[in-house]
Amino acid sequence: MQINFQGKNIELTENIKDYVLKRVTNLGKLLGRIEEGGGKVLVNFEVGKSTHHHKTGDIFHADCLINIDGKEFYGSADKQDLYQAVDSVKDSLYSEINKNKDKKQTLMKRGAASIKRMMKGLSRHNPFTSKKD
Repeated sequence: MQINFQGKNIELTENIKDYVLKRVTNLGKLLGRIEEGGGKVLVNFEVGKSTHHHKTGDIFHADCLINIDGKEFYGSADKQDLYQAVDSVKDSLYSEINKNKDKKQTLMKRGAASIKRMMKGLSRHNPFTSKKD
């Protein structure tokens, strides 16, 4: 897994890098299985401070783009605390990647069940052409 950090209007200290890395590696449980299967994972994480026009103080922004074998997952958040913004991005990406994984598994199970019914002779529906024979 390749991780790229970028900071805008903010200096990336070791504490910030460690915190972001820790959160990204929490996603690593999902991403690690993809890499074991031979997939490529590229993570671009950007943190920064928004412009100075906010009346209530500093607003921090976090963006993350994860590219998994050509599929892109994106999350962003604006919060008053940098660490809350990073956590929010991590949570949204985790749910998005998990939802995509579940969708794949559901389609696979549905297709396998359809083929099984066809092989047993219970259904005349051809799963490959979506037409009845």
